[in-house]
Amino acid sequence: MALAHFPADRRRADIQRCAQALLTLNGEDANRFWRDEMKSLAATLGRQGASALDISHQAALFMNAVQLELQHLFAQDEEQALDIRA
Repeated sequence: MALAHFPADRRRADIQRCAQALLTLNGEDANRFWRDEMKSLAATLGRQGASALDISHQAALFMNAVQLELQHLFAQDEEQALDIRA
C-alpha cells in the first residue's frame, strides 16, 4: 500500500513561517533560507518513501503556496499604508 503524503500546499504553519522569514531576508540570506527549506522538505518526503516525481510535485505546490502567502502579506502591507495616508 502506498503512503499518501499530506499536501505540502496545505501546511499552513510552514507556509506562513517561510513567508514571514522571506519578508525579512534579502539576497543570499533569502536564497540560503529557501534552499535549506526545500532540502528539508525533500529529505522529509524522501524518508517517507516519496518518489522523486512526488517530491518535485510537492515542492512546486509548496513554493506556489509560499508565493501566494507573500503576495497576500504584501497586499496587506499596501492596504495598511494606504489607510495610514488617508
